[in-house]
Amino acid sequence: MQSDQPVQCYSRINETMSDLRKQELTIWANAESQHHVAHEVPATALESVSGDASFRRYFRLVTDTRSFIAVDAPPANENSRLFVQVAELLRGAGVSAPEVYAVDYENGFMLLEDFGDALYLPPLLEAQAKGDNALPETLYSAAIKALVALQCGVDHSALASYDREKLHTEMKLFENWFCEAFLELSLSKNEREIIASAFQFLEDAALAQQQVAVHRDFHSRNLLILAPACFAAEASPGLIDFQDAVTGPYTYDLVSLLRDCYISWDAKLVRHWALSYLTMAKEKQLLPTISEEQFIRDFDLMGLQRHLKVMGIFSRLCIRDKKPRYLADIPLVIHYFLDVSGQYQELAIFRNWFEKTVIPVARQKLTLDF
Repeated sequence: MQSDQPVQCYSRINETMSDLRKQELTIWANAESQHHVAHEVPATALESVSGDASFRRYFRLVTDTRSFIAVDAPPANENSRLFVQVAELLRGAGVSAPEVYAVDYENGFMLLEDFGDALYLPPLLEAQAKGDNALPETLYSAAIKALVALQCGVDHSALASYDREKLHTEMKLFENWFCEAFLELSLSKNEREIIASAFQFLEDAALAQQQVAVHRDFHSRNLLILAPACFAAEASPGLIDFQDAVTGPYTYDLVSLLRDCYISWDAKLVRHWALSYLTMAKEKQLLPTISEEQFIRDFDLMGLQRHLKVMGIFSRLCIRDKKPRYLADIPLVIHYFLDVSGQYQELAIFRNWFEKTVIPVARQKLTLDF
């Protein structure tokens, strides 16, 4: 019992600090909202909207006539300046990002435009279950159009580079958190060399791609249907969770969207949507000379880098951040990895090791249907 006391005490301290921050955010958000709409209630309570895979918390402040999103982004953990910078870049490119009404950088508070709760994911899952192809076609067309506008309109020189070190550090999460921490594998020197060789191949492939502005989490849980009009293919979805934007490979956001960790589609449909992006990017002179063959290769290899990273991130969220719900999404990520990596001889050794060493242990700890 005694050994549990420090943990329980630490947890209580964290809860108390969170409660104090919420009280401070409530007072601040109410005061700031008065500059945009007069409301009589001096201390409107905040309604919890969601958290995400970070330290940020989102709340809704509802007044008599409109609502706002109040963000708690602890400055020790989150970069609100970058959030505001990227929001301005996106809006300047004609992409739907929330307007930042007020920000307190010192305390890590923001007051944002409220885009509502209509994420892409629920209606996509419902349409998929019903065999409805029309809605997904409309929503993905809108998302791809927004992505091309982002890539054409955002000055990526204003963003940090998605360089080799960053790409490598992300994939190391697979080795450290998925293989060692979650699966409890003891990796030999030879196994680490196999992993390192695969990492370098994927880094080289990513760095060889044309570099553009990259949202970095462009998927169904970060795209919102803003209003019924947004069911029109020409309407832009609302973008959120963009504060980690970088200058990086042109296929990164596309593969995040089409090989989504939370919903999967038939390979022919994914190829159809991917090629619709290529057509649009060529029309906008973003990718005037790239061949279809090279495009599909870029798309596939970028997805492999991302999915290795995600296996590590989801494992870390479970182990370090006590968010075990993300484990349920790892099997789909593994399926993507196995399906695509088998098409590239350069990854044959790594894939063989993955199948023989990783998969048997993963079957014991995850619900795998393959």
